[in-house]
Amino acid sequence: MTDSPAPVRQLSLHRRYFDLVAAGAKTVEVRVKYPRLADLAAGDTIRFRANGTDETCDVRVRRVTEYPDFESLLDGAGFPNVNPTATRSQQLADIRAIYPPEKEALGALAIEIERIGDQ
Repeated sequence: MTDSPAPVRQLSLHRRYFDLVAAGAKTVEVRVKYPRLADLAAGDTIRFRANGTDETCDVRVRRVTEYPDFESLLDGAGFPNVNPTATRSQQLADIRAIYPPEKEALGALAIEIERIGDQ
């Protein structure tokens, strides 16, 4: 019996974050610890799609680290890895504008990523 490759996960990104991933500048993606992401692991592939477009960018997951909240995540993962164009306080405000407190209460995932090939 052979192992089949893991499916490619499809996730959407706001344009500004998509552009940072595509440029290789954003190396940590922030997500809430939803049950559908519980088995995300190093070696998995994510296909990010820029919201409202057909534009995609494939990345490989290097590591997934769980944090109790977004502040801990930004400190532990290094906020410049999440968004090198914004301050820590601006990033925290931006993330919390996307995810309300009840979502943050589920826990936060820092997904360390690397682009796959030239796209």
